[in-house]
Amino acid sequence: MLCYCSICRKTNGSGGYGINLGGDFNTLRIEGEENISVYRARLPDAEGGMHESHGERSFCKRCGSGLWLWSPKWPDLVHPFASAIDTQLPAAPERSHIMLGSKAGWVPLHLDPRDKQFDAYPDESLAAWHERLGLGG
Repeated sequence: MLCYCSICRKTNGSGGYGINLGGDFNTLRIEGEENISVYRARLPDAEGGMHESHGERSFCKRCGSGLWLWSPKWPDLVHPFASAIDTQLPAAPERSHIMLGSKAGWVPLHLDPRDKQFDAYPDESLAAWHERLGLGG
């Protein structure tokens, strides 16, 4: 998923968006954990104040690269940032462009005919997206 929300864009999106993948948190294996730091964004709340995001964005302390997002709201899931993956990733048959309601005006959309667009989060989960397209194992 290409995420255009301001947090993803600011922490991992030099192109104006972050590319988030999905995975089973129980399969995450970490080497060099002492080099990892966690960032929790501060978000505006309905009362005009600020609150800390539930999402934990893990970063490398040495270079600042974003690694993954994890949330206690969905403890079985982990969302690695595509830019942190060292192995070749397969080309997706379609992409979901999400959070377009908060997209920066300077970011152009590059859509393929099969791509989907959403102002916020889609109803379809990443798991359902993989199932619908016959992807996964």
